[in-house]
Amino acid sequence: MESPSAIRSQLVLVLGAAALLAVALIALFVRPAPAVGQPAPASAVTSPAFPAAEPALPRVAAPAQAVRPKQPAFLLVAPGRSGEIVVRSRPRGSVVARLGTGTEFGSPTTLAVVRKRGRWLGVVTTHLPNGRLGWVDRRERPLRYSRTRLSLVVDLSARRLVLKRGDRAVRTMTVGVGRPGSPTPVGRFAVTDKLSGPAYSPYYGCCILALSAHQPNLPPGWTGGDRIAIHGTNDPSSIGQASSAGCPRASDADMQALVRRVPLGTPVFVRS
Repeated sequence: MESPSAIRSQLVLVLGAAALLAVALIALFVRPAPAVGQPAPASAVTSPAFPAAEPALPRVAAPAQAVRPKQPAFLLVAPGRSGEIVVRSRPRGSVVARLGTGTEFGSPTTLAVVRKRGRWLGVVTTHLPNGRLGWVDRRERPLRYSRTRLSLVVDLSARRLVLKRGDRAVRTMTVGVGRPGSPTPVGRFAVTDKLSGPAYSPYYGCCILALSAHQPNLPPGWTGGDRIAIHGTNDPSSIGQASSAGCPRASDADMQALVRRVPLGTPVFVRS
């Protein structure tokens, strides 16, 4: 058994070692604060637990999208599988005509739709006087539908015809119009046929766009029927003049462009 003096000596050595260890630890973890105005050592800068929030950026409004106006599109209708369109004087009215797949001139039957009333479509037809609509029950027979954005506008006072796509003029041309006593009828009509002029008469120039319009004021002795058409002419000097029996006349170049571009059923607006 060790003596009390030996035990005391060992205790002193242990306490001394503990004190030295404590001093070393303090020296390791505690650094002197930097002097005022001096940057702290990099090792002394501690990162916060979460990064500081960045300042919110101002919201920038997205540039406004240019809104294009909706362009008019005209509805067209043709016979479906049954090969027939039944046209009535009014919704549920008497039958005015039963149209097959072709017109009297051999073009595919195509009608311009002007109004919708439930199941009924108000259409432009040659079988009724100018300004009156025929009515087609879209449930009575299968029908085929299409649309066009093209239209023709004839200004009689300016003696001008404009081919339009939507609201935009595509081609403007000078035309002859009906003479006094046989003026070109005004109203809304439609293209029913695209025909060769020489097949009928040199008088019609290169081309004919037959319309649904009728001439109620035929010249005396006229034997050419009452249908109005936009056509060419073998007398270029008549273009721009009020000298026809009611049909607008245009140059062959303009007529060829029209025949090439406009579909059957294209609406035609004739204004005084």
